[in-house]
Amino acid sequence: MSFKSIVRELKEMKDGIGSMSRRGVEGKHWRSRTRSFIAPDVAPSEPIEQGQWANLPPELLLDIIRRVEESETAWPARTVVVFCASVCRSWRDITKEIVKTPEECGRLTFPISLKQPGPRDAPIQCFIKRDRTTSTYRLYFGLTPSESENDKLLLAAKKIRRATSTDFVISLVADDFSRASNTYVGKLRSNFLGTKFTIYDSQPPNDTCSQHISRQSRRFNAKQVSPKLPAFNYTVATISYELNVLRTRGPRRMHCVMHSIPVSSIQEGGTAPTPTEFPHCTEDKSPVAPMLKGKEPVVSFSSPNLSTSLVATPNVGEALVLKNKAPRWHEQLQCWCLNFKGRVTVASVKNFQLVASVDPSLDIPAAELEKVILQFGKIGKDIFTMDYRYPLSAFQAFAICLSSFDTKPACE
Repeated sequence: MSFKSIVRELKEMKDGIGSMSRRGVEGKHWRSRTRSFIAPDVAPSEPIEQGQWANLPPELLLDIIRRVEESETAWPARTVVVFCASVCRSWRDITKEIVKTPEECGRLTFPISLKQPGPRDAPIQCFIKRDRTTSTYRLYFGLTPSESENDKLLLAAKKIRRATSTDFVISLVADDFSRASNTYVGKLRSNFLGTKFTIYDSQPPNDTCSQHISRQSRRFNAKQVSPKLPAFNYTVATISYELNVLRTRGPRRMHCVMHSIPVSSIQEGGTAPTPTEFPHCTEDKSPVAPMLKGKEPVVSFSSPNLSTSLVATPNVGEALVLKNKAPRWHEQLQCWCLNFKGRVTVASVKNFQLVASVDPSLDIPAAELEKVILQFGKIGKDIFTMDYRYPLSAFQAFAICLSSFDTKPACE
């Protein structure tokens, strides 16, 4: 069989792959996996029988998957790479070995890519759709919405108003925002005034940190959640909007403290935390301290004082701080302007660009400080663009942009 015929058959296996790889897996779990076109990074609870495709020689299999990975660079064709990883365990191991992180290749492939830093050279371009009737926000991959509306969904968030705060629950799918679901990835919470926000992650920022966590994972199926096992939220960033009590003229001013990202990551040779997979569901029978009803343990990476004694905080060094780039006043247009390079077309108080804010004593080139790490802006009714790059991940960038949607009467 020629290489072209093998690749052609792979593309036609969209519906056939399931019959080979879902043996022994619950039907509900399989339906959720095919619906979102992703290969979960959580190991199945039962062994999967190997099909006939697992018998290919490793050398031939490695060459096939490498060629497929190099040829399919963007969605929806990128799904072919995910299909290769869904055939069987041997295919998945080789595919995970070949596929690079977004920082290295600039591509999004598996769900864990959304927790990994973006590329250093060019930003990953996405857009957000807002649904006012359901208070949901969907992050899609691509420049602008397509006419066919078959855009690749990356993340979804639902706005939940509470008495003293507002929560944005973030999920991998758009129809399940339960924090007990295995699609839950984190949340954004505001204070009463909507001036301060906290980003919570469902997992530690890197795999090294997870070795210190006695209760590692929240990624359980709804039926597998045990009332004796607490689900952690890891504080990875805080966002602050400056008050504008005197109502002076000017746009919003914001600061983001990325507690899980050290400032050394933007220095030469620096690295940002890069998780390689979602934590596996593990059973831990050690005793658990009693908790109040409705309260969840919170792990902070910003302070050595922990809110729970069950974990240890890793030392990530001085945290990276991001600030909004100062706009200039345009006399003819009578408005504040920023150079979005054509990615933003509608004036809005929500538009912003974030750059690094560091101590001048640090040896960081001026060009690095001028790089726009995250930009967000309006292009139409309820449609916004979001472009992010290293050292932010798609999840962190999406959470920061969600903070702009909350009402801020004290900041306008």
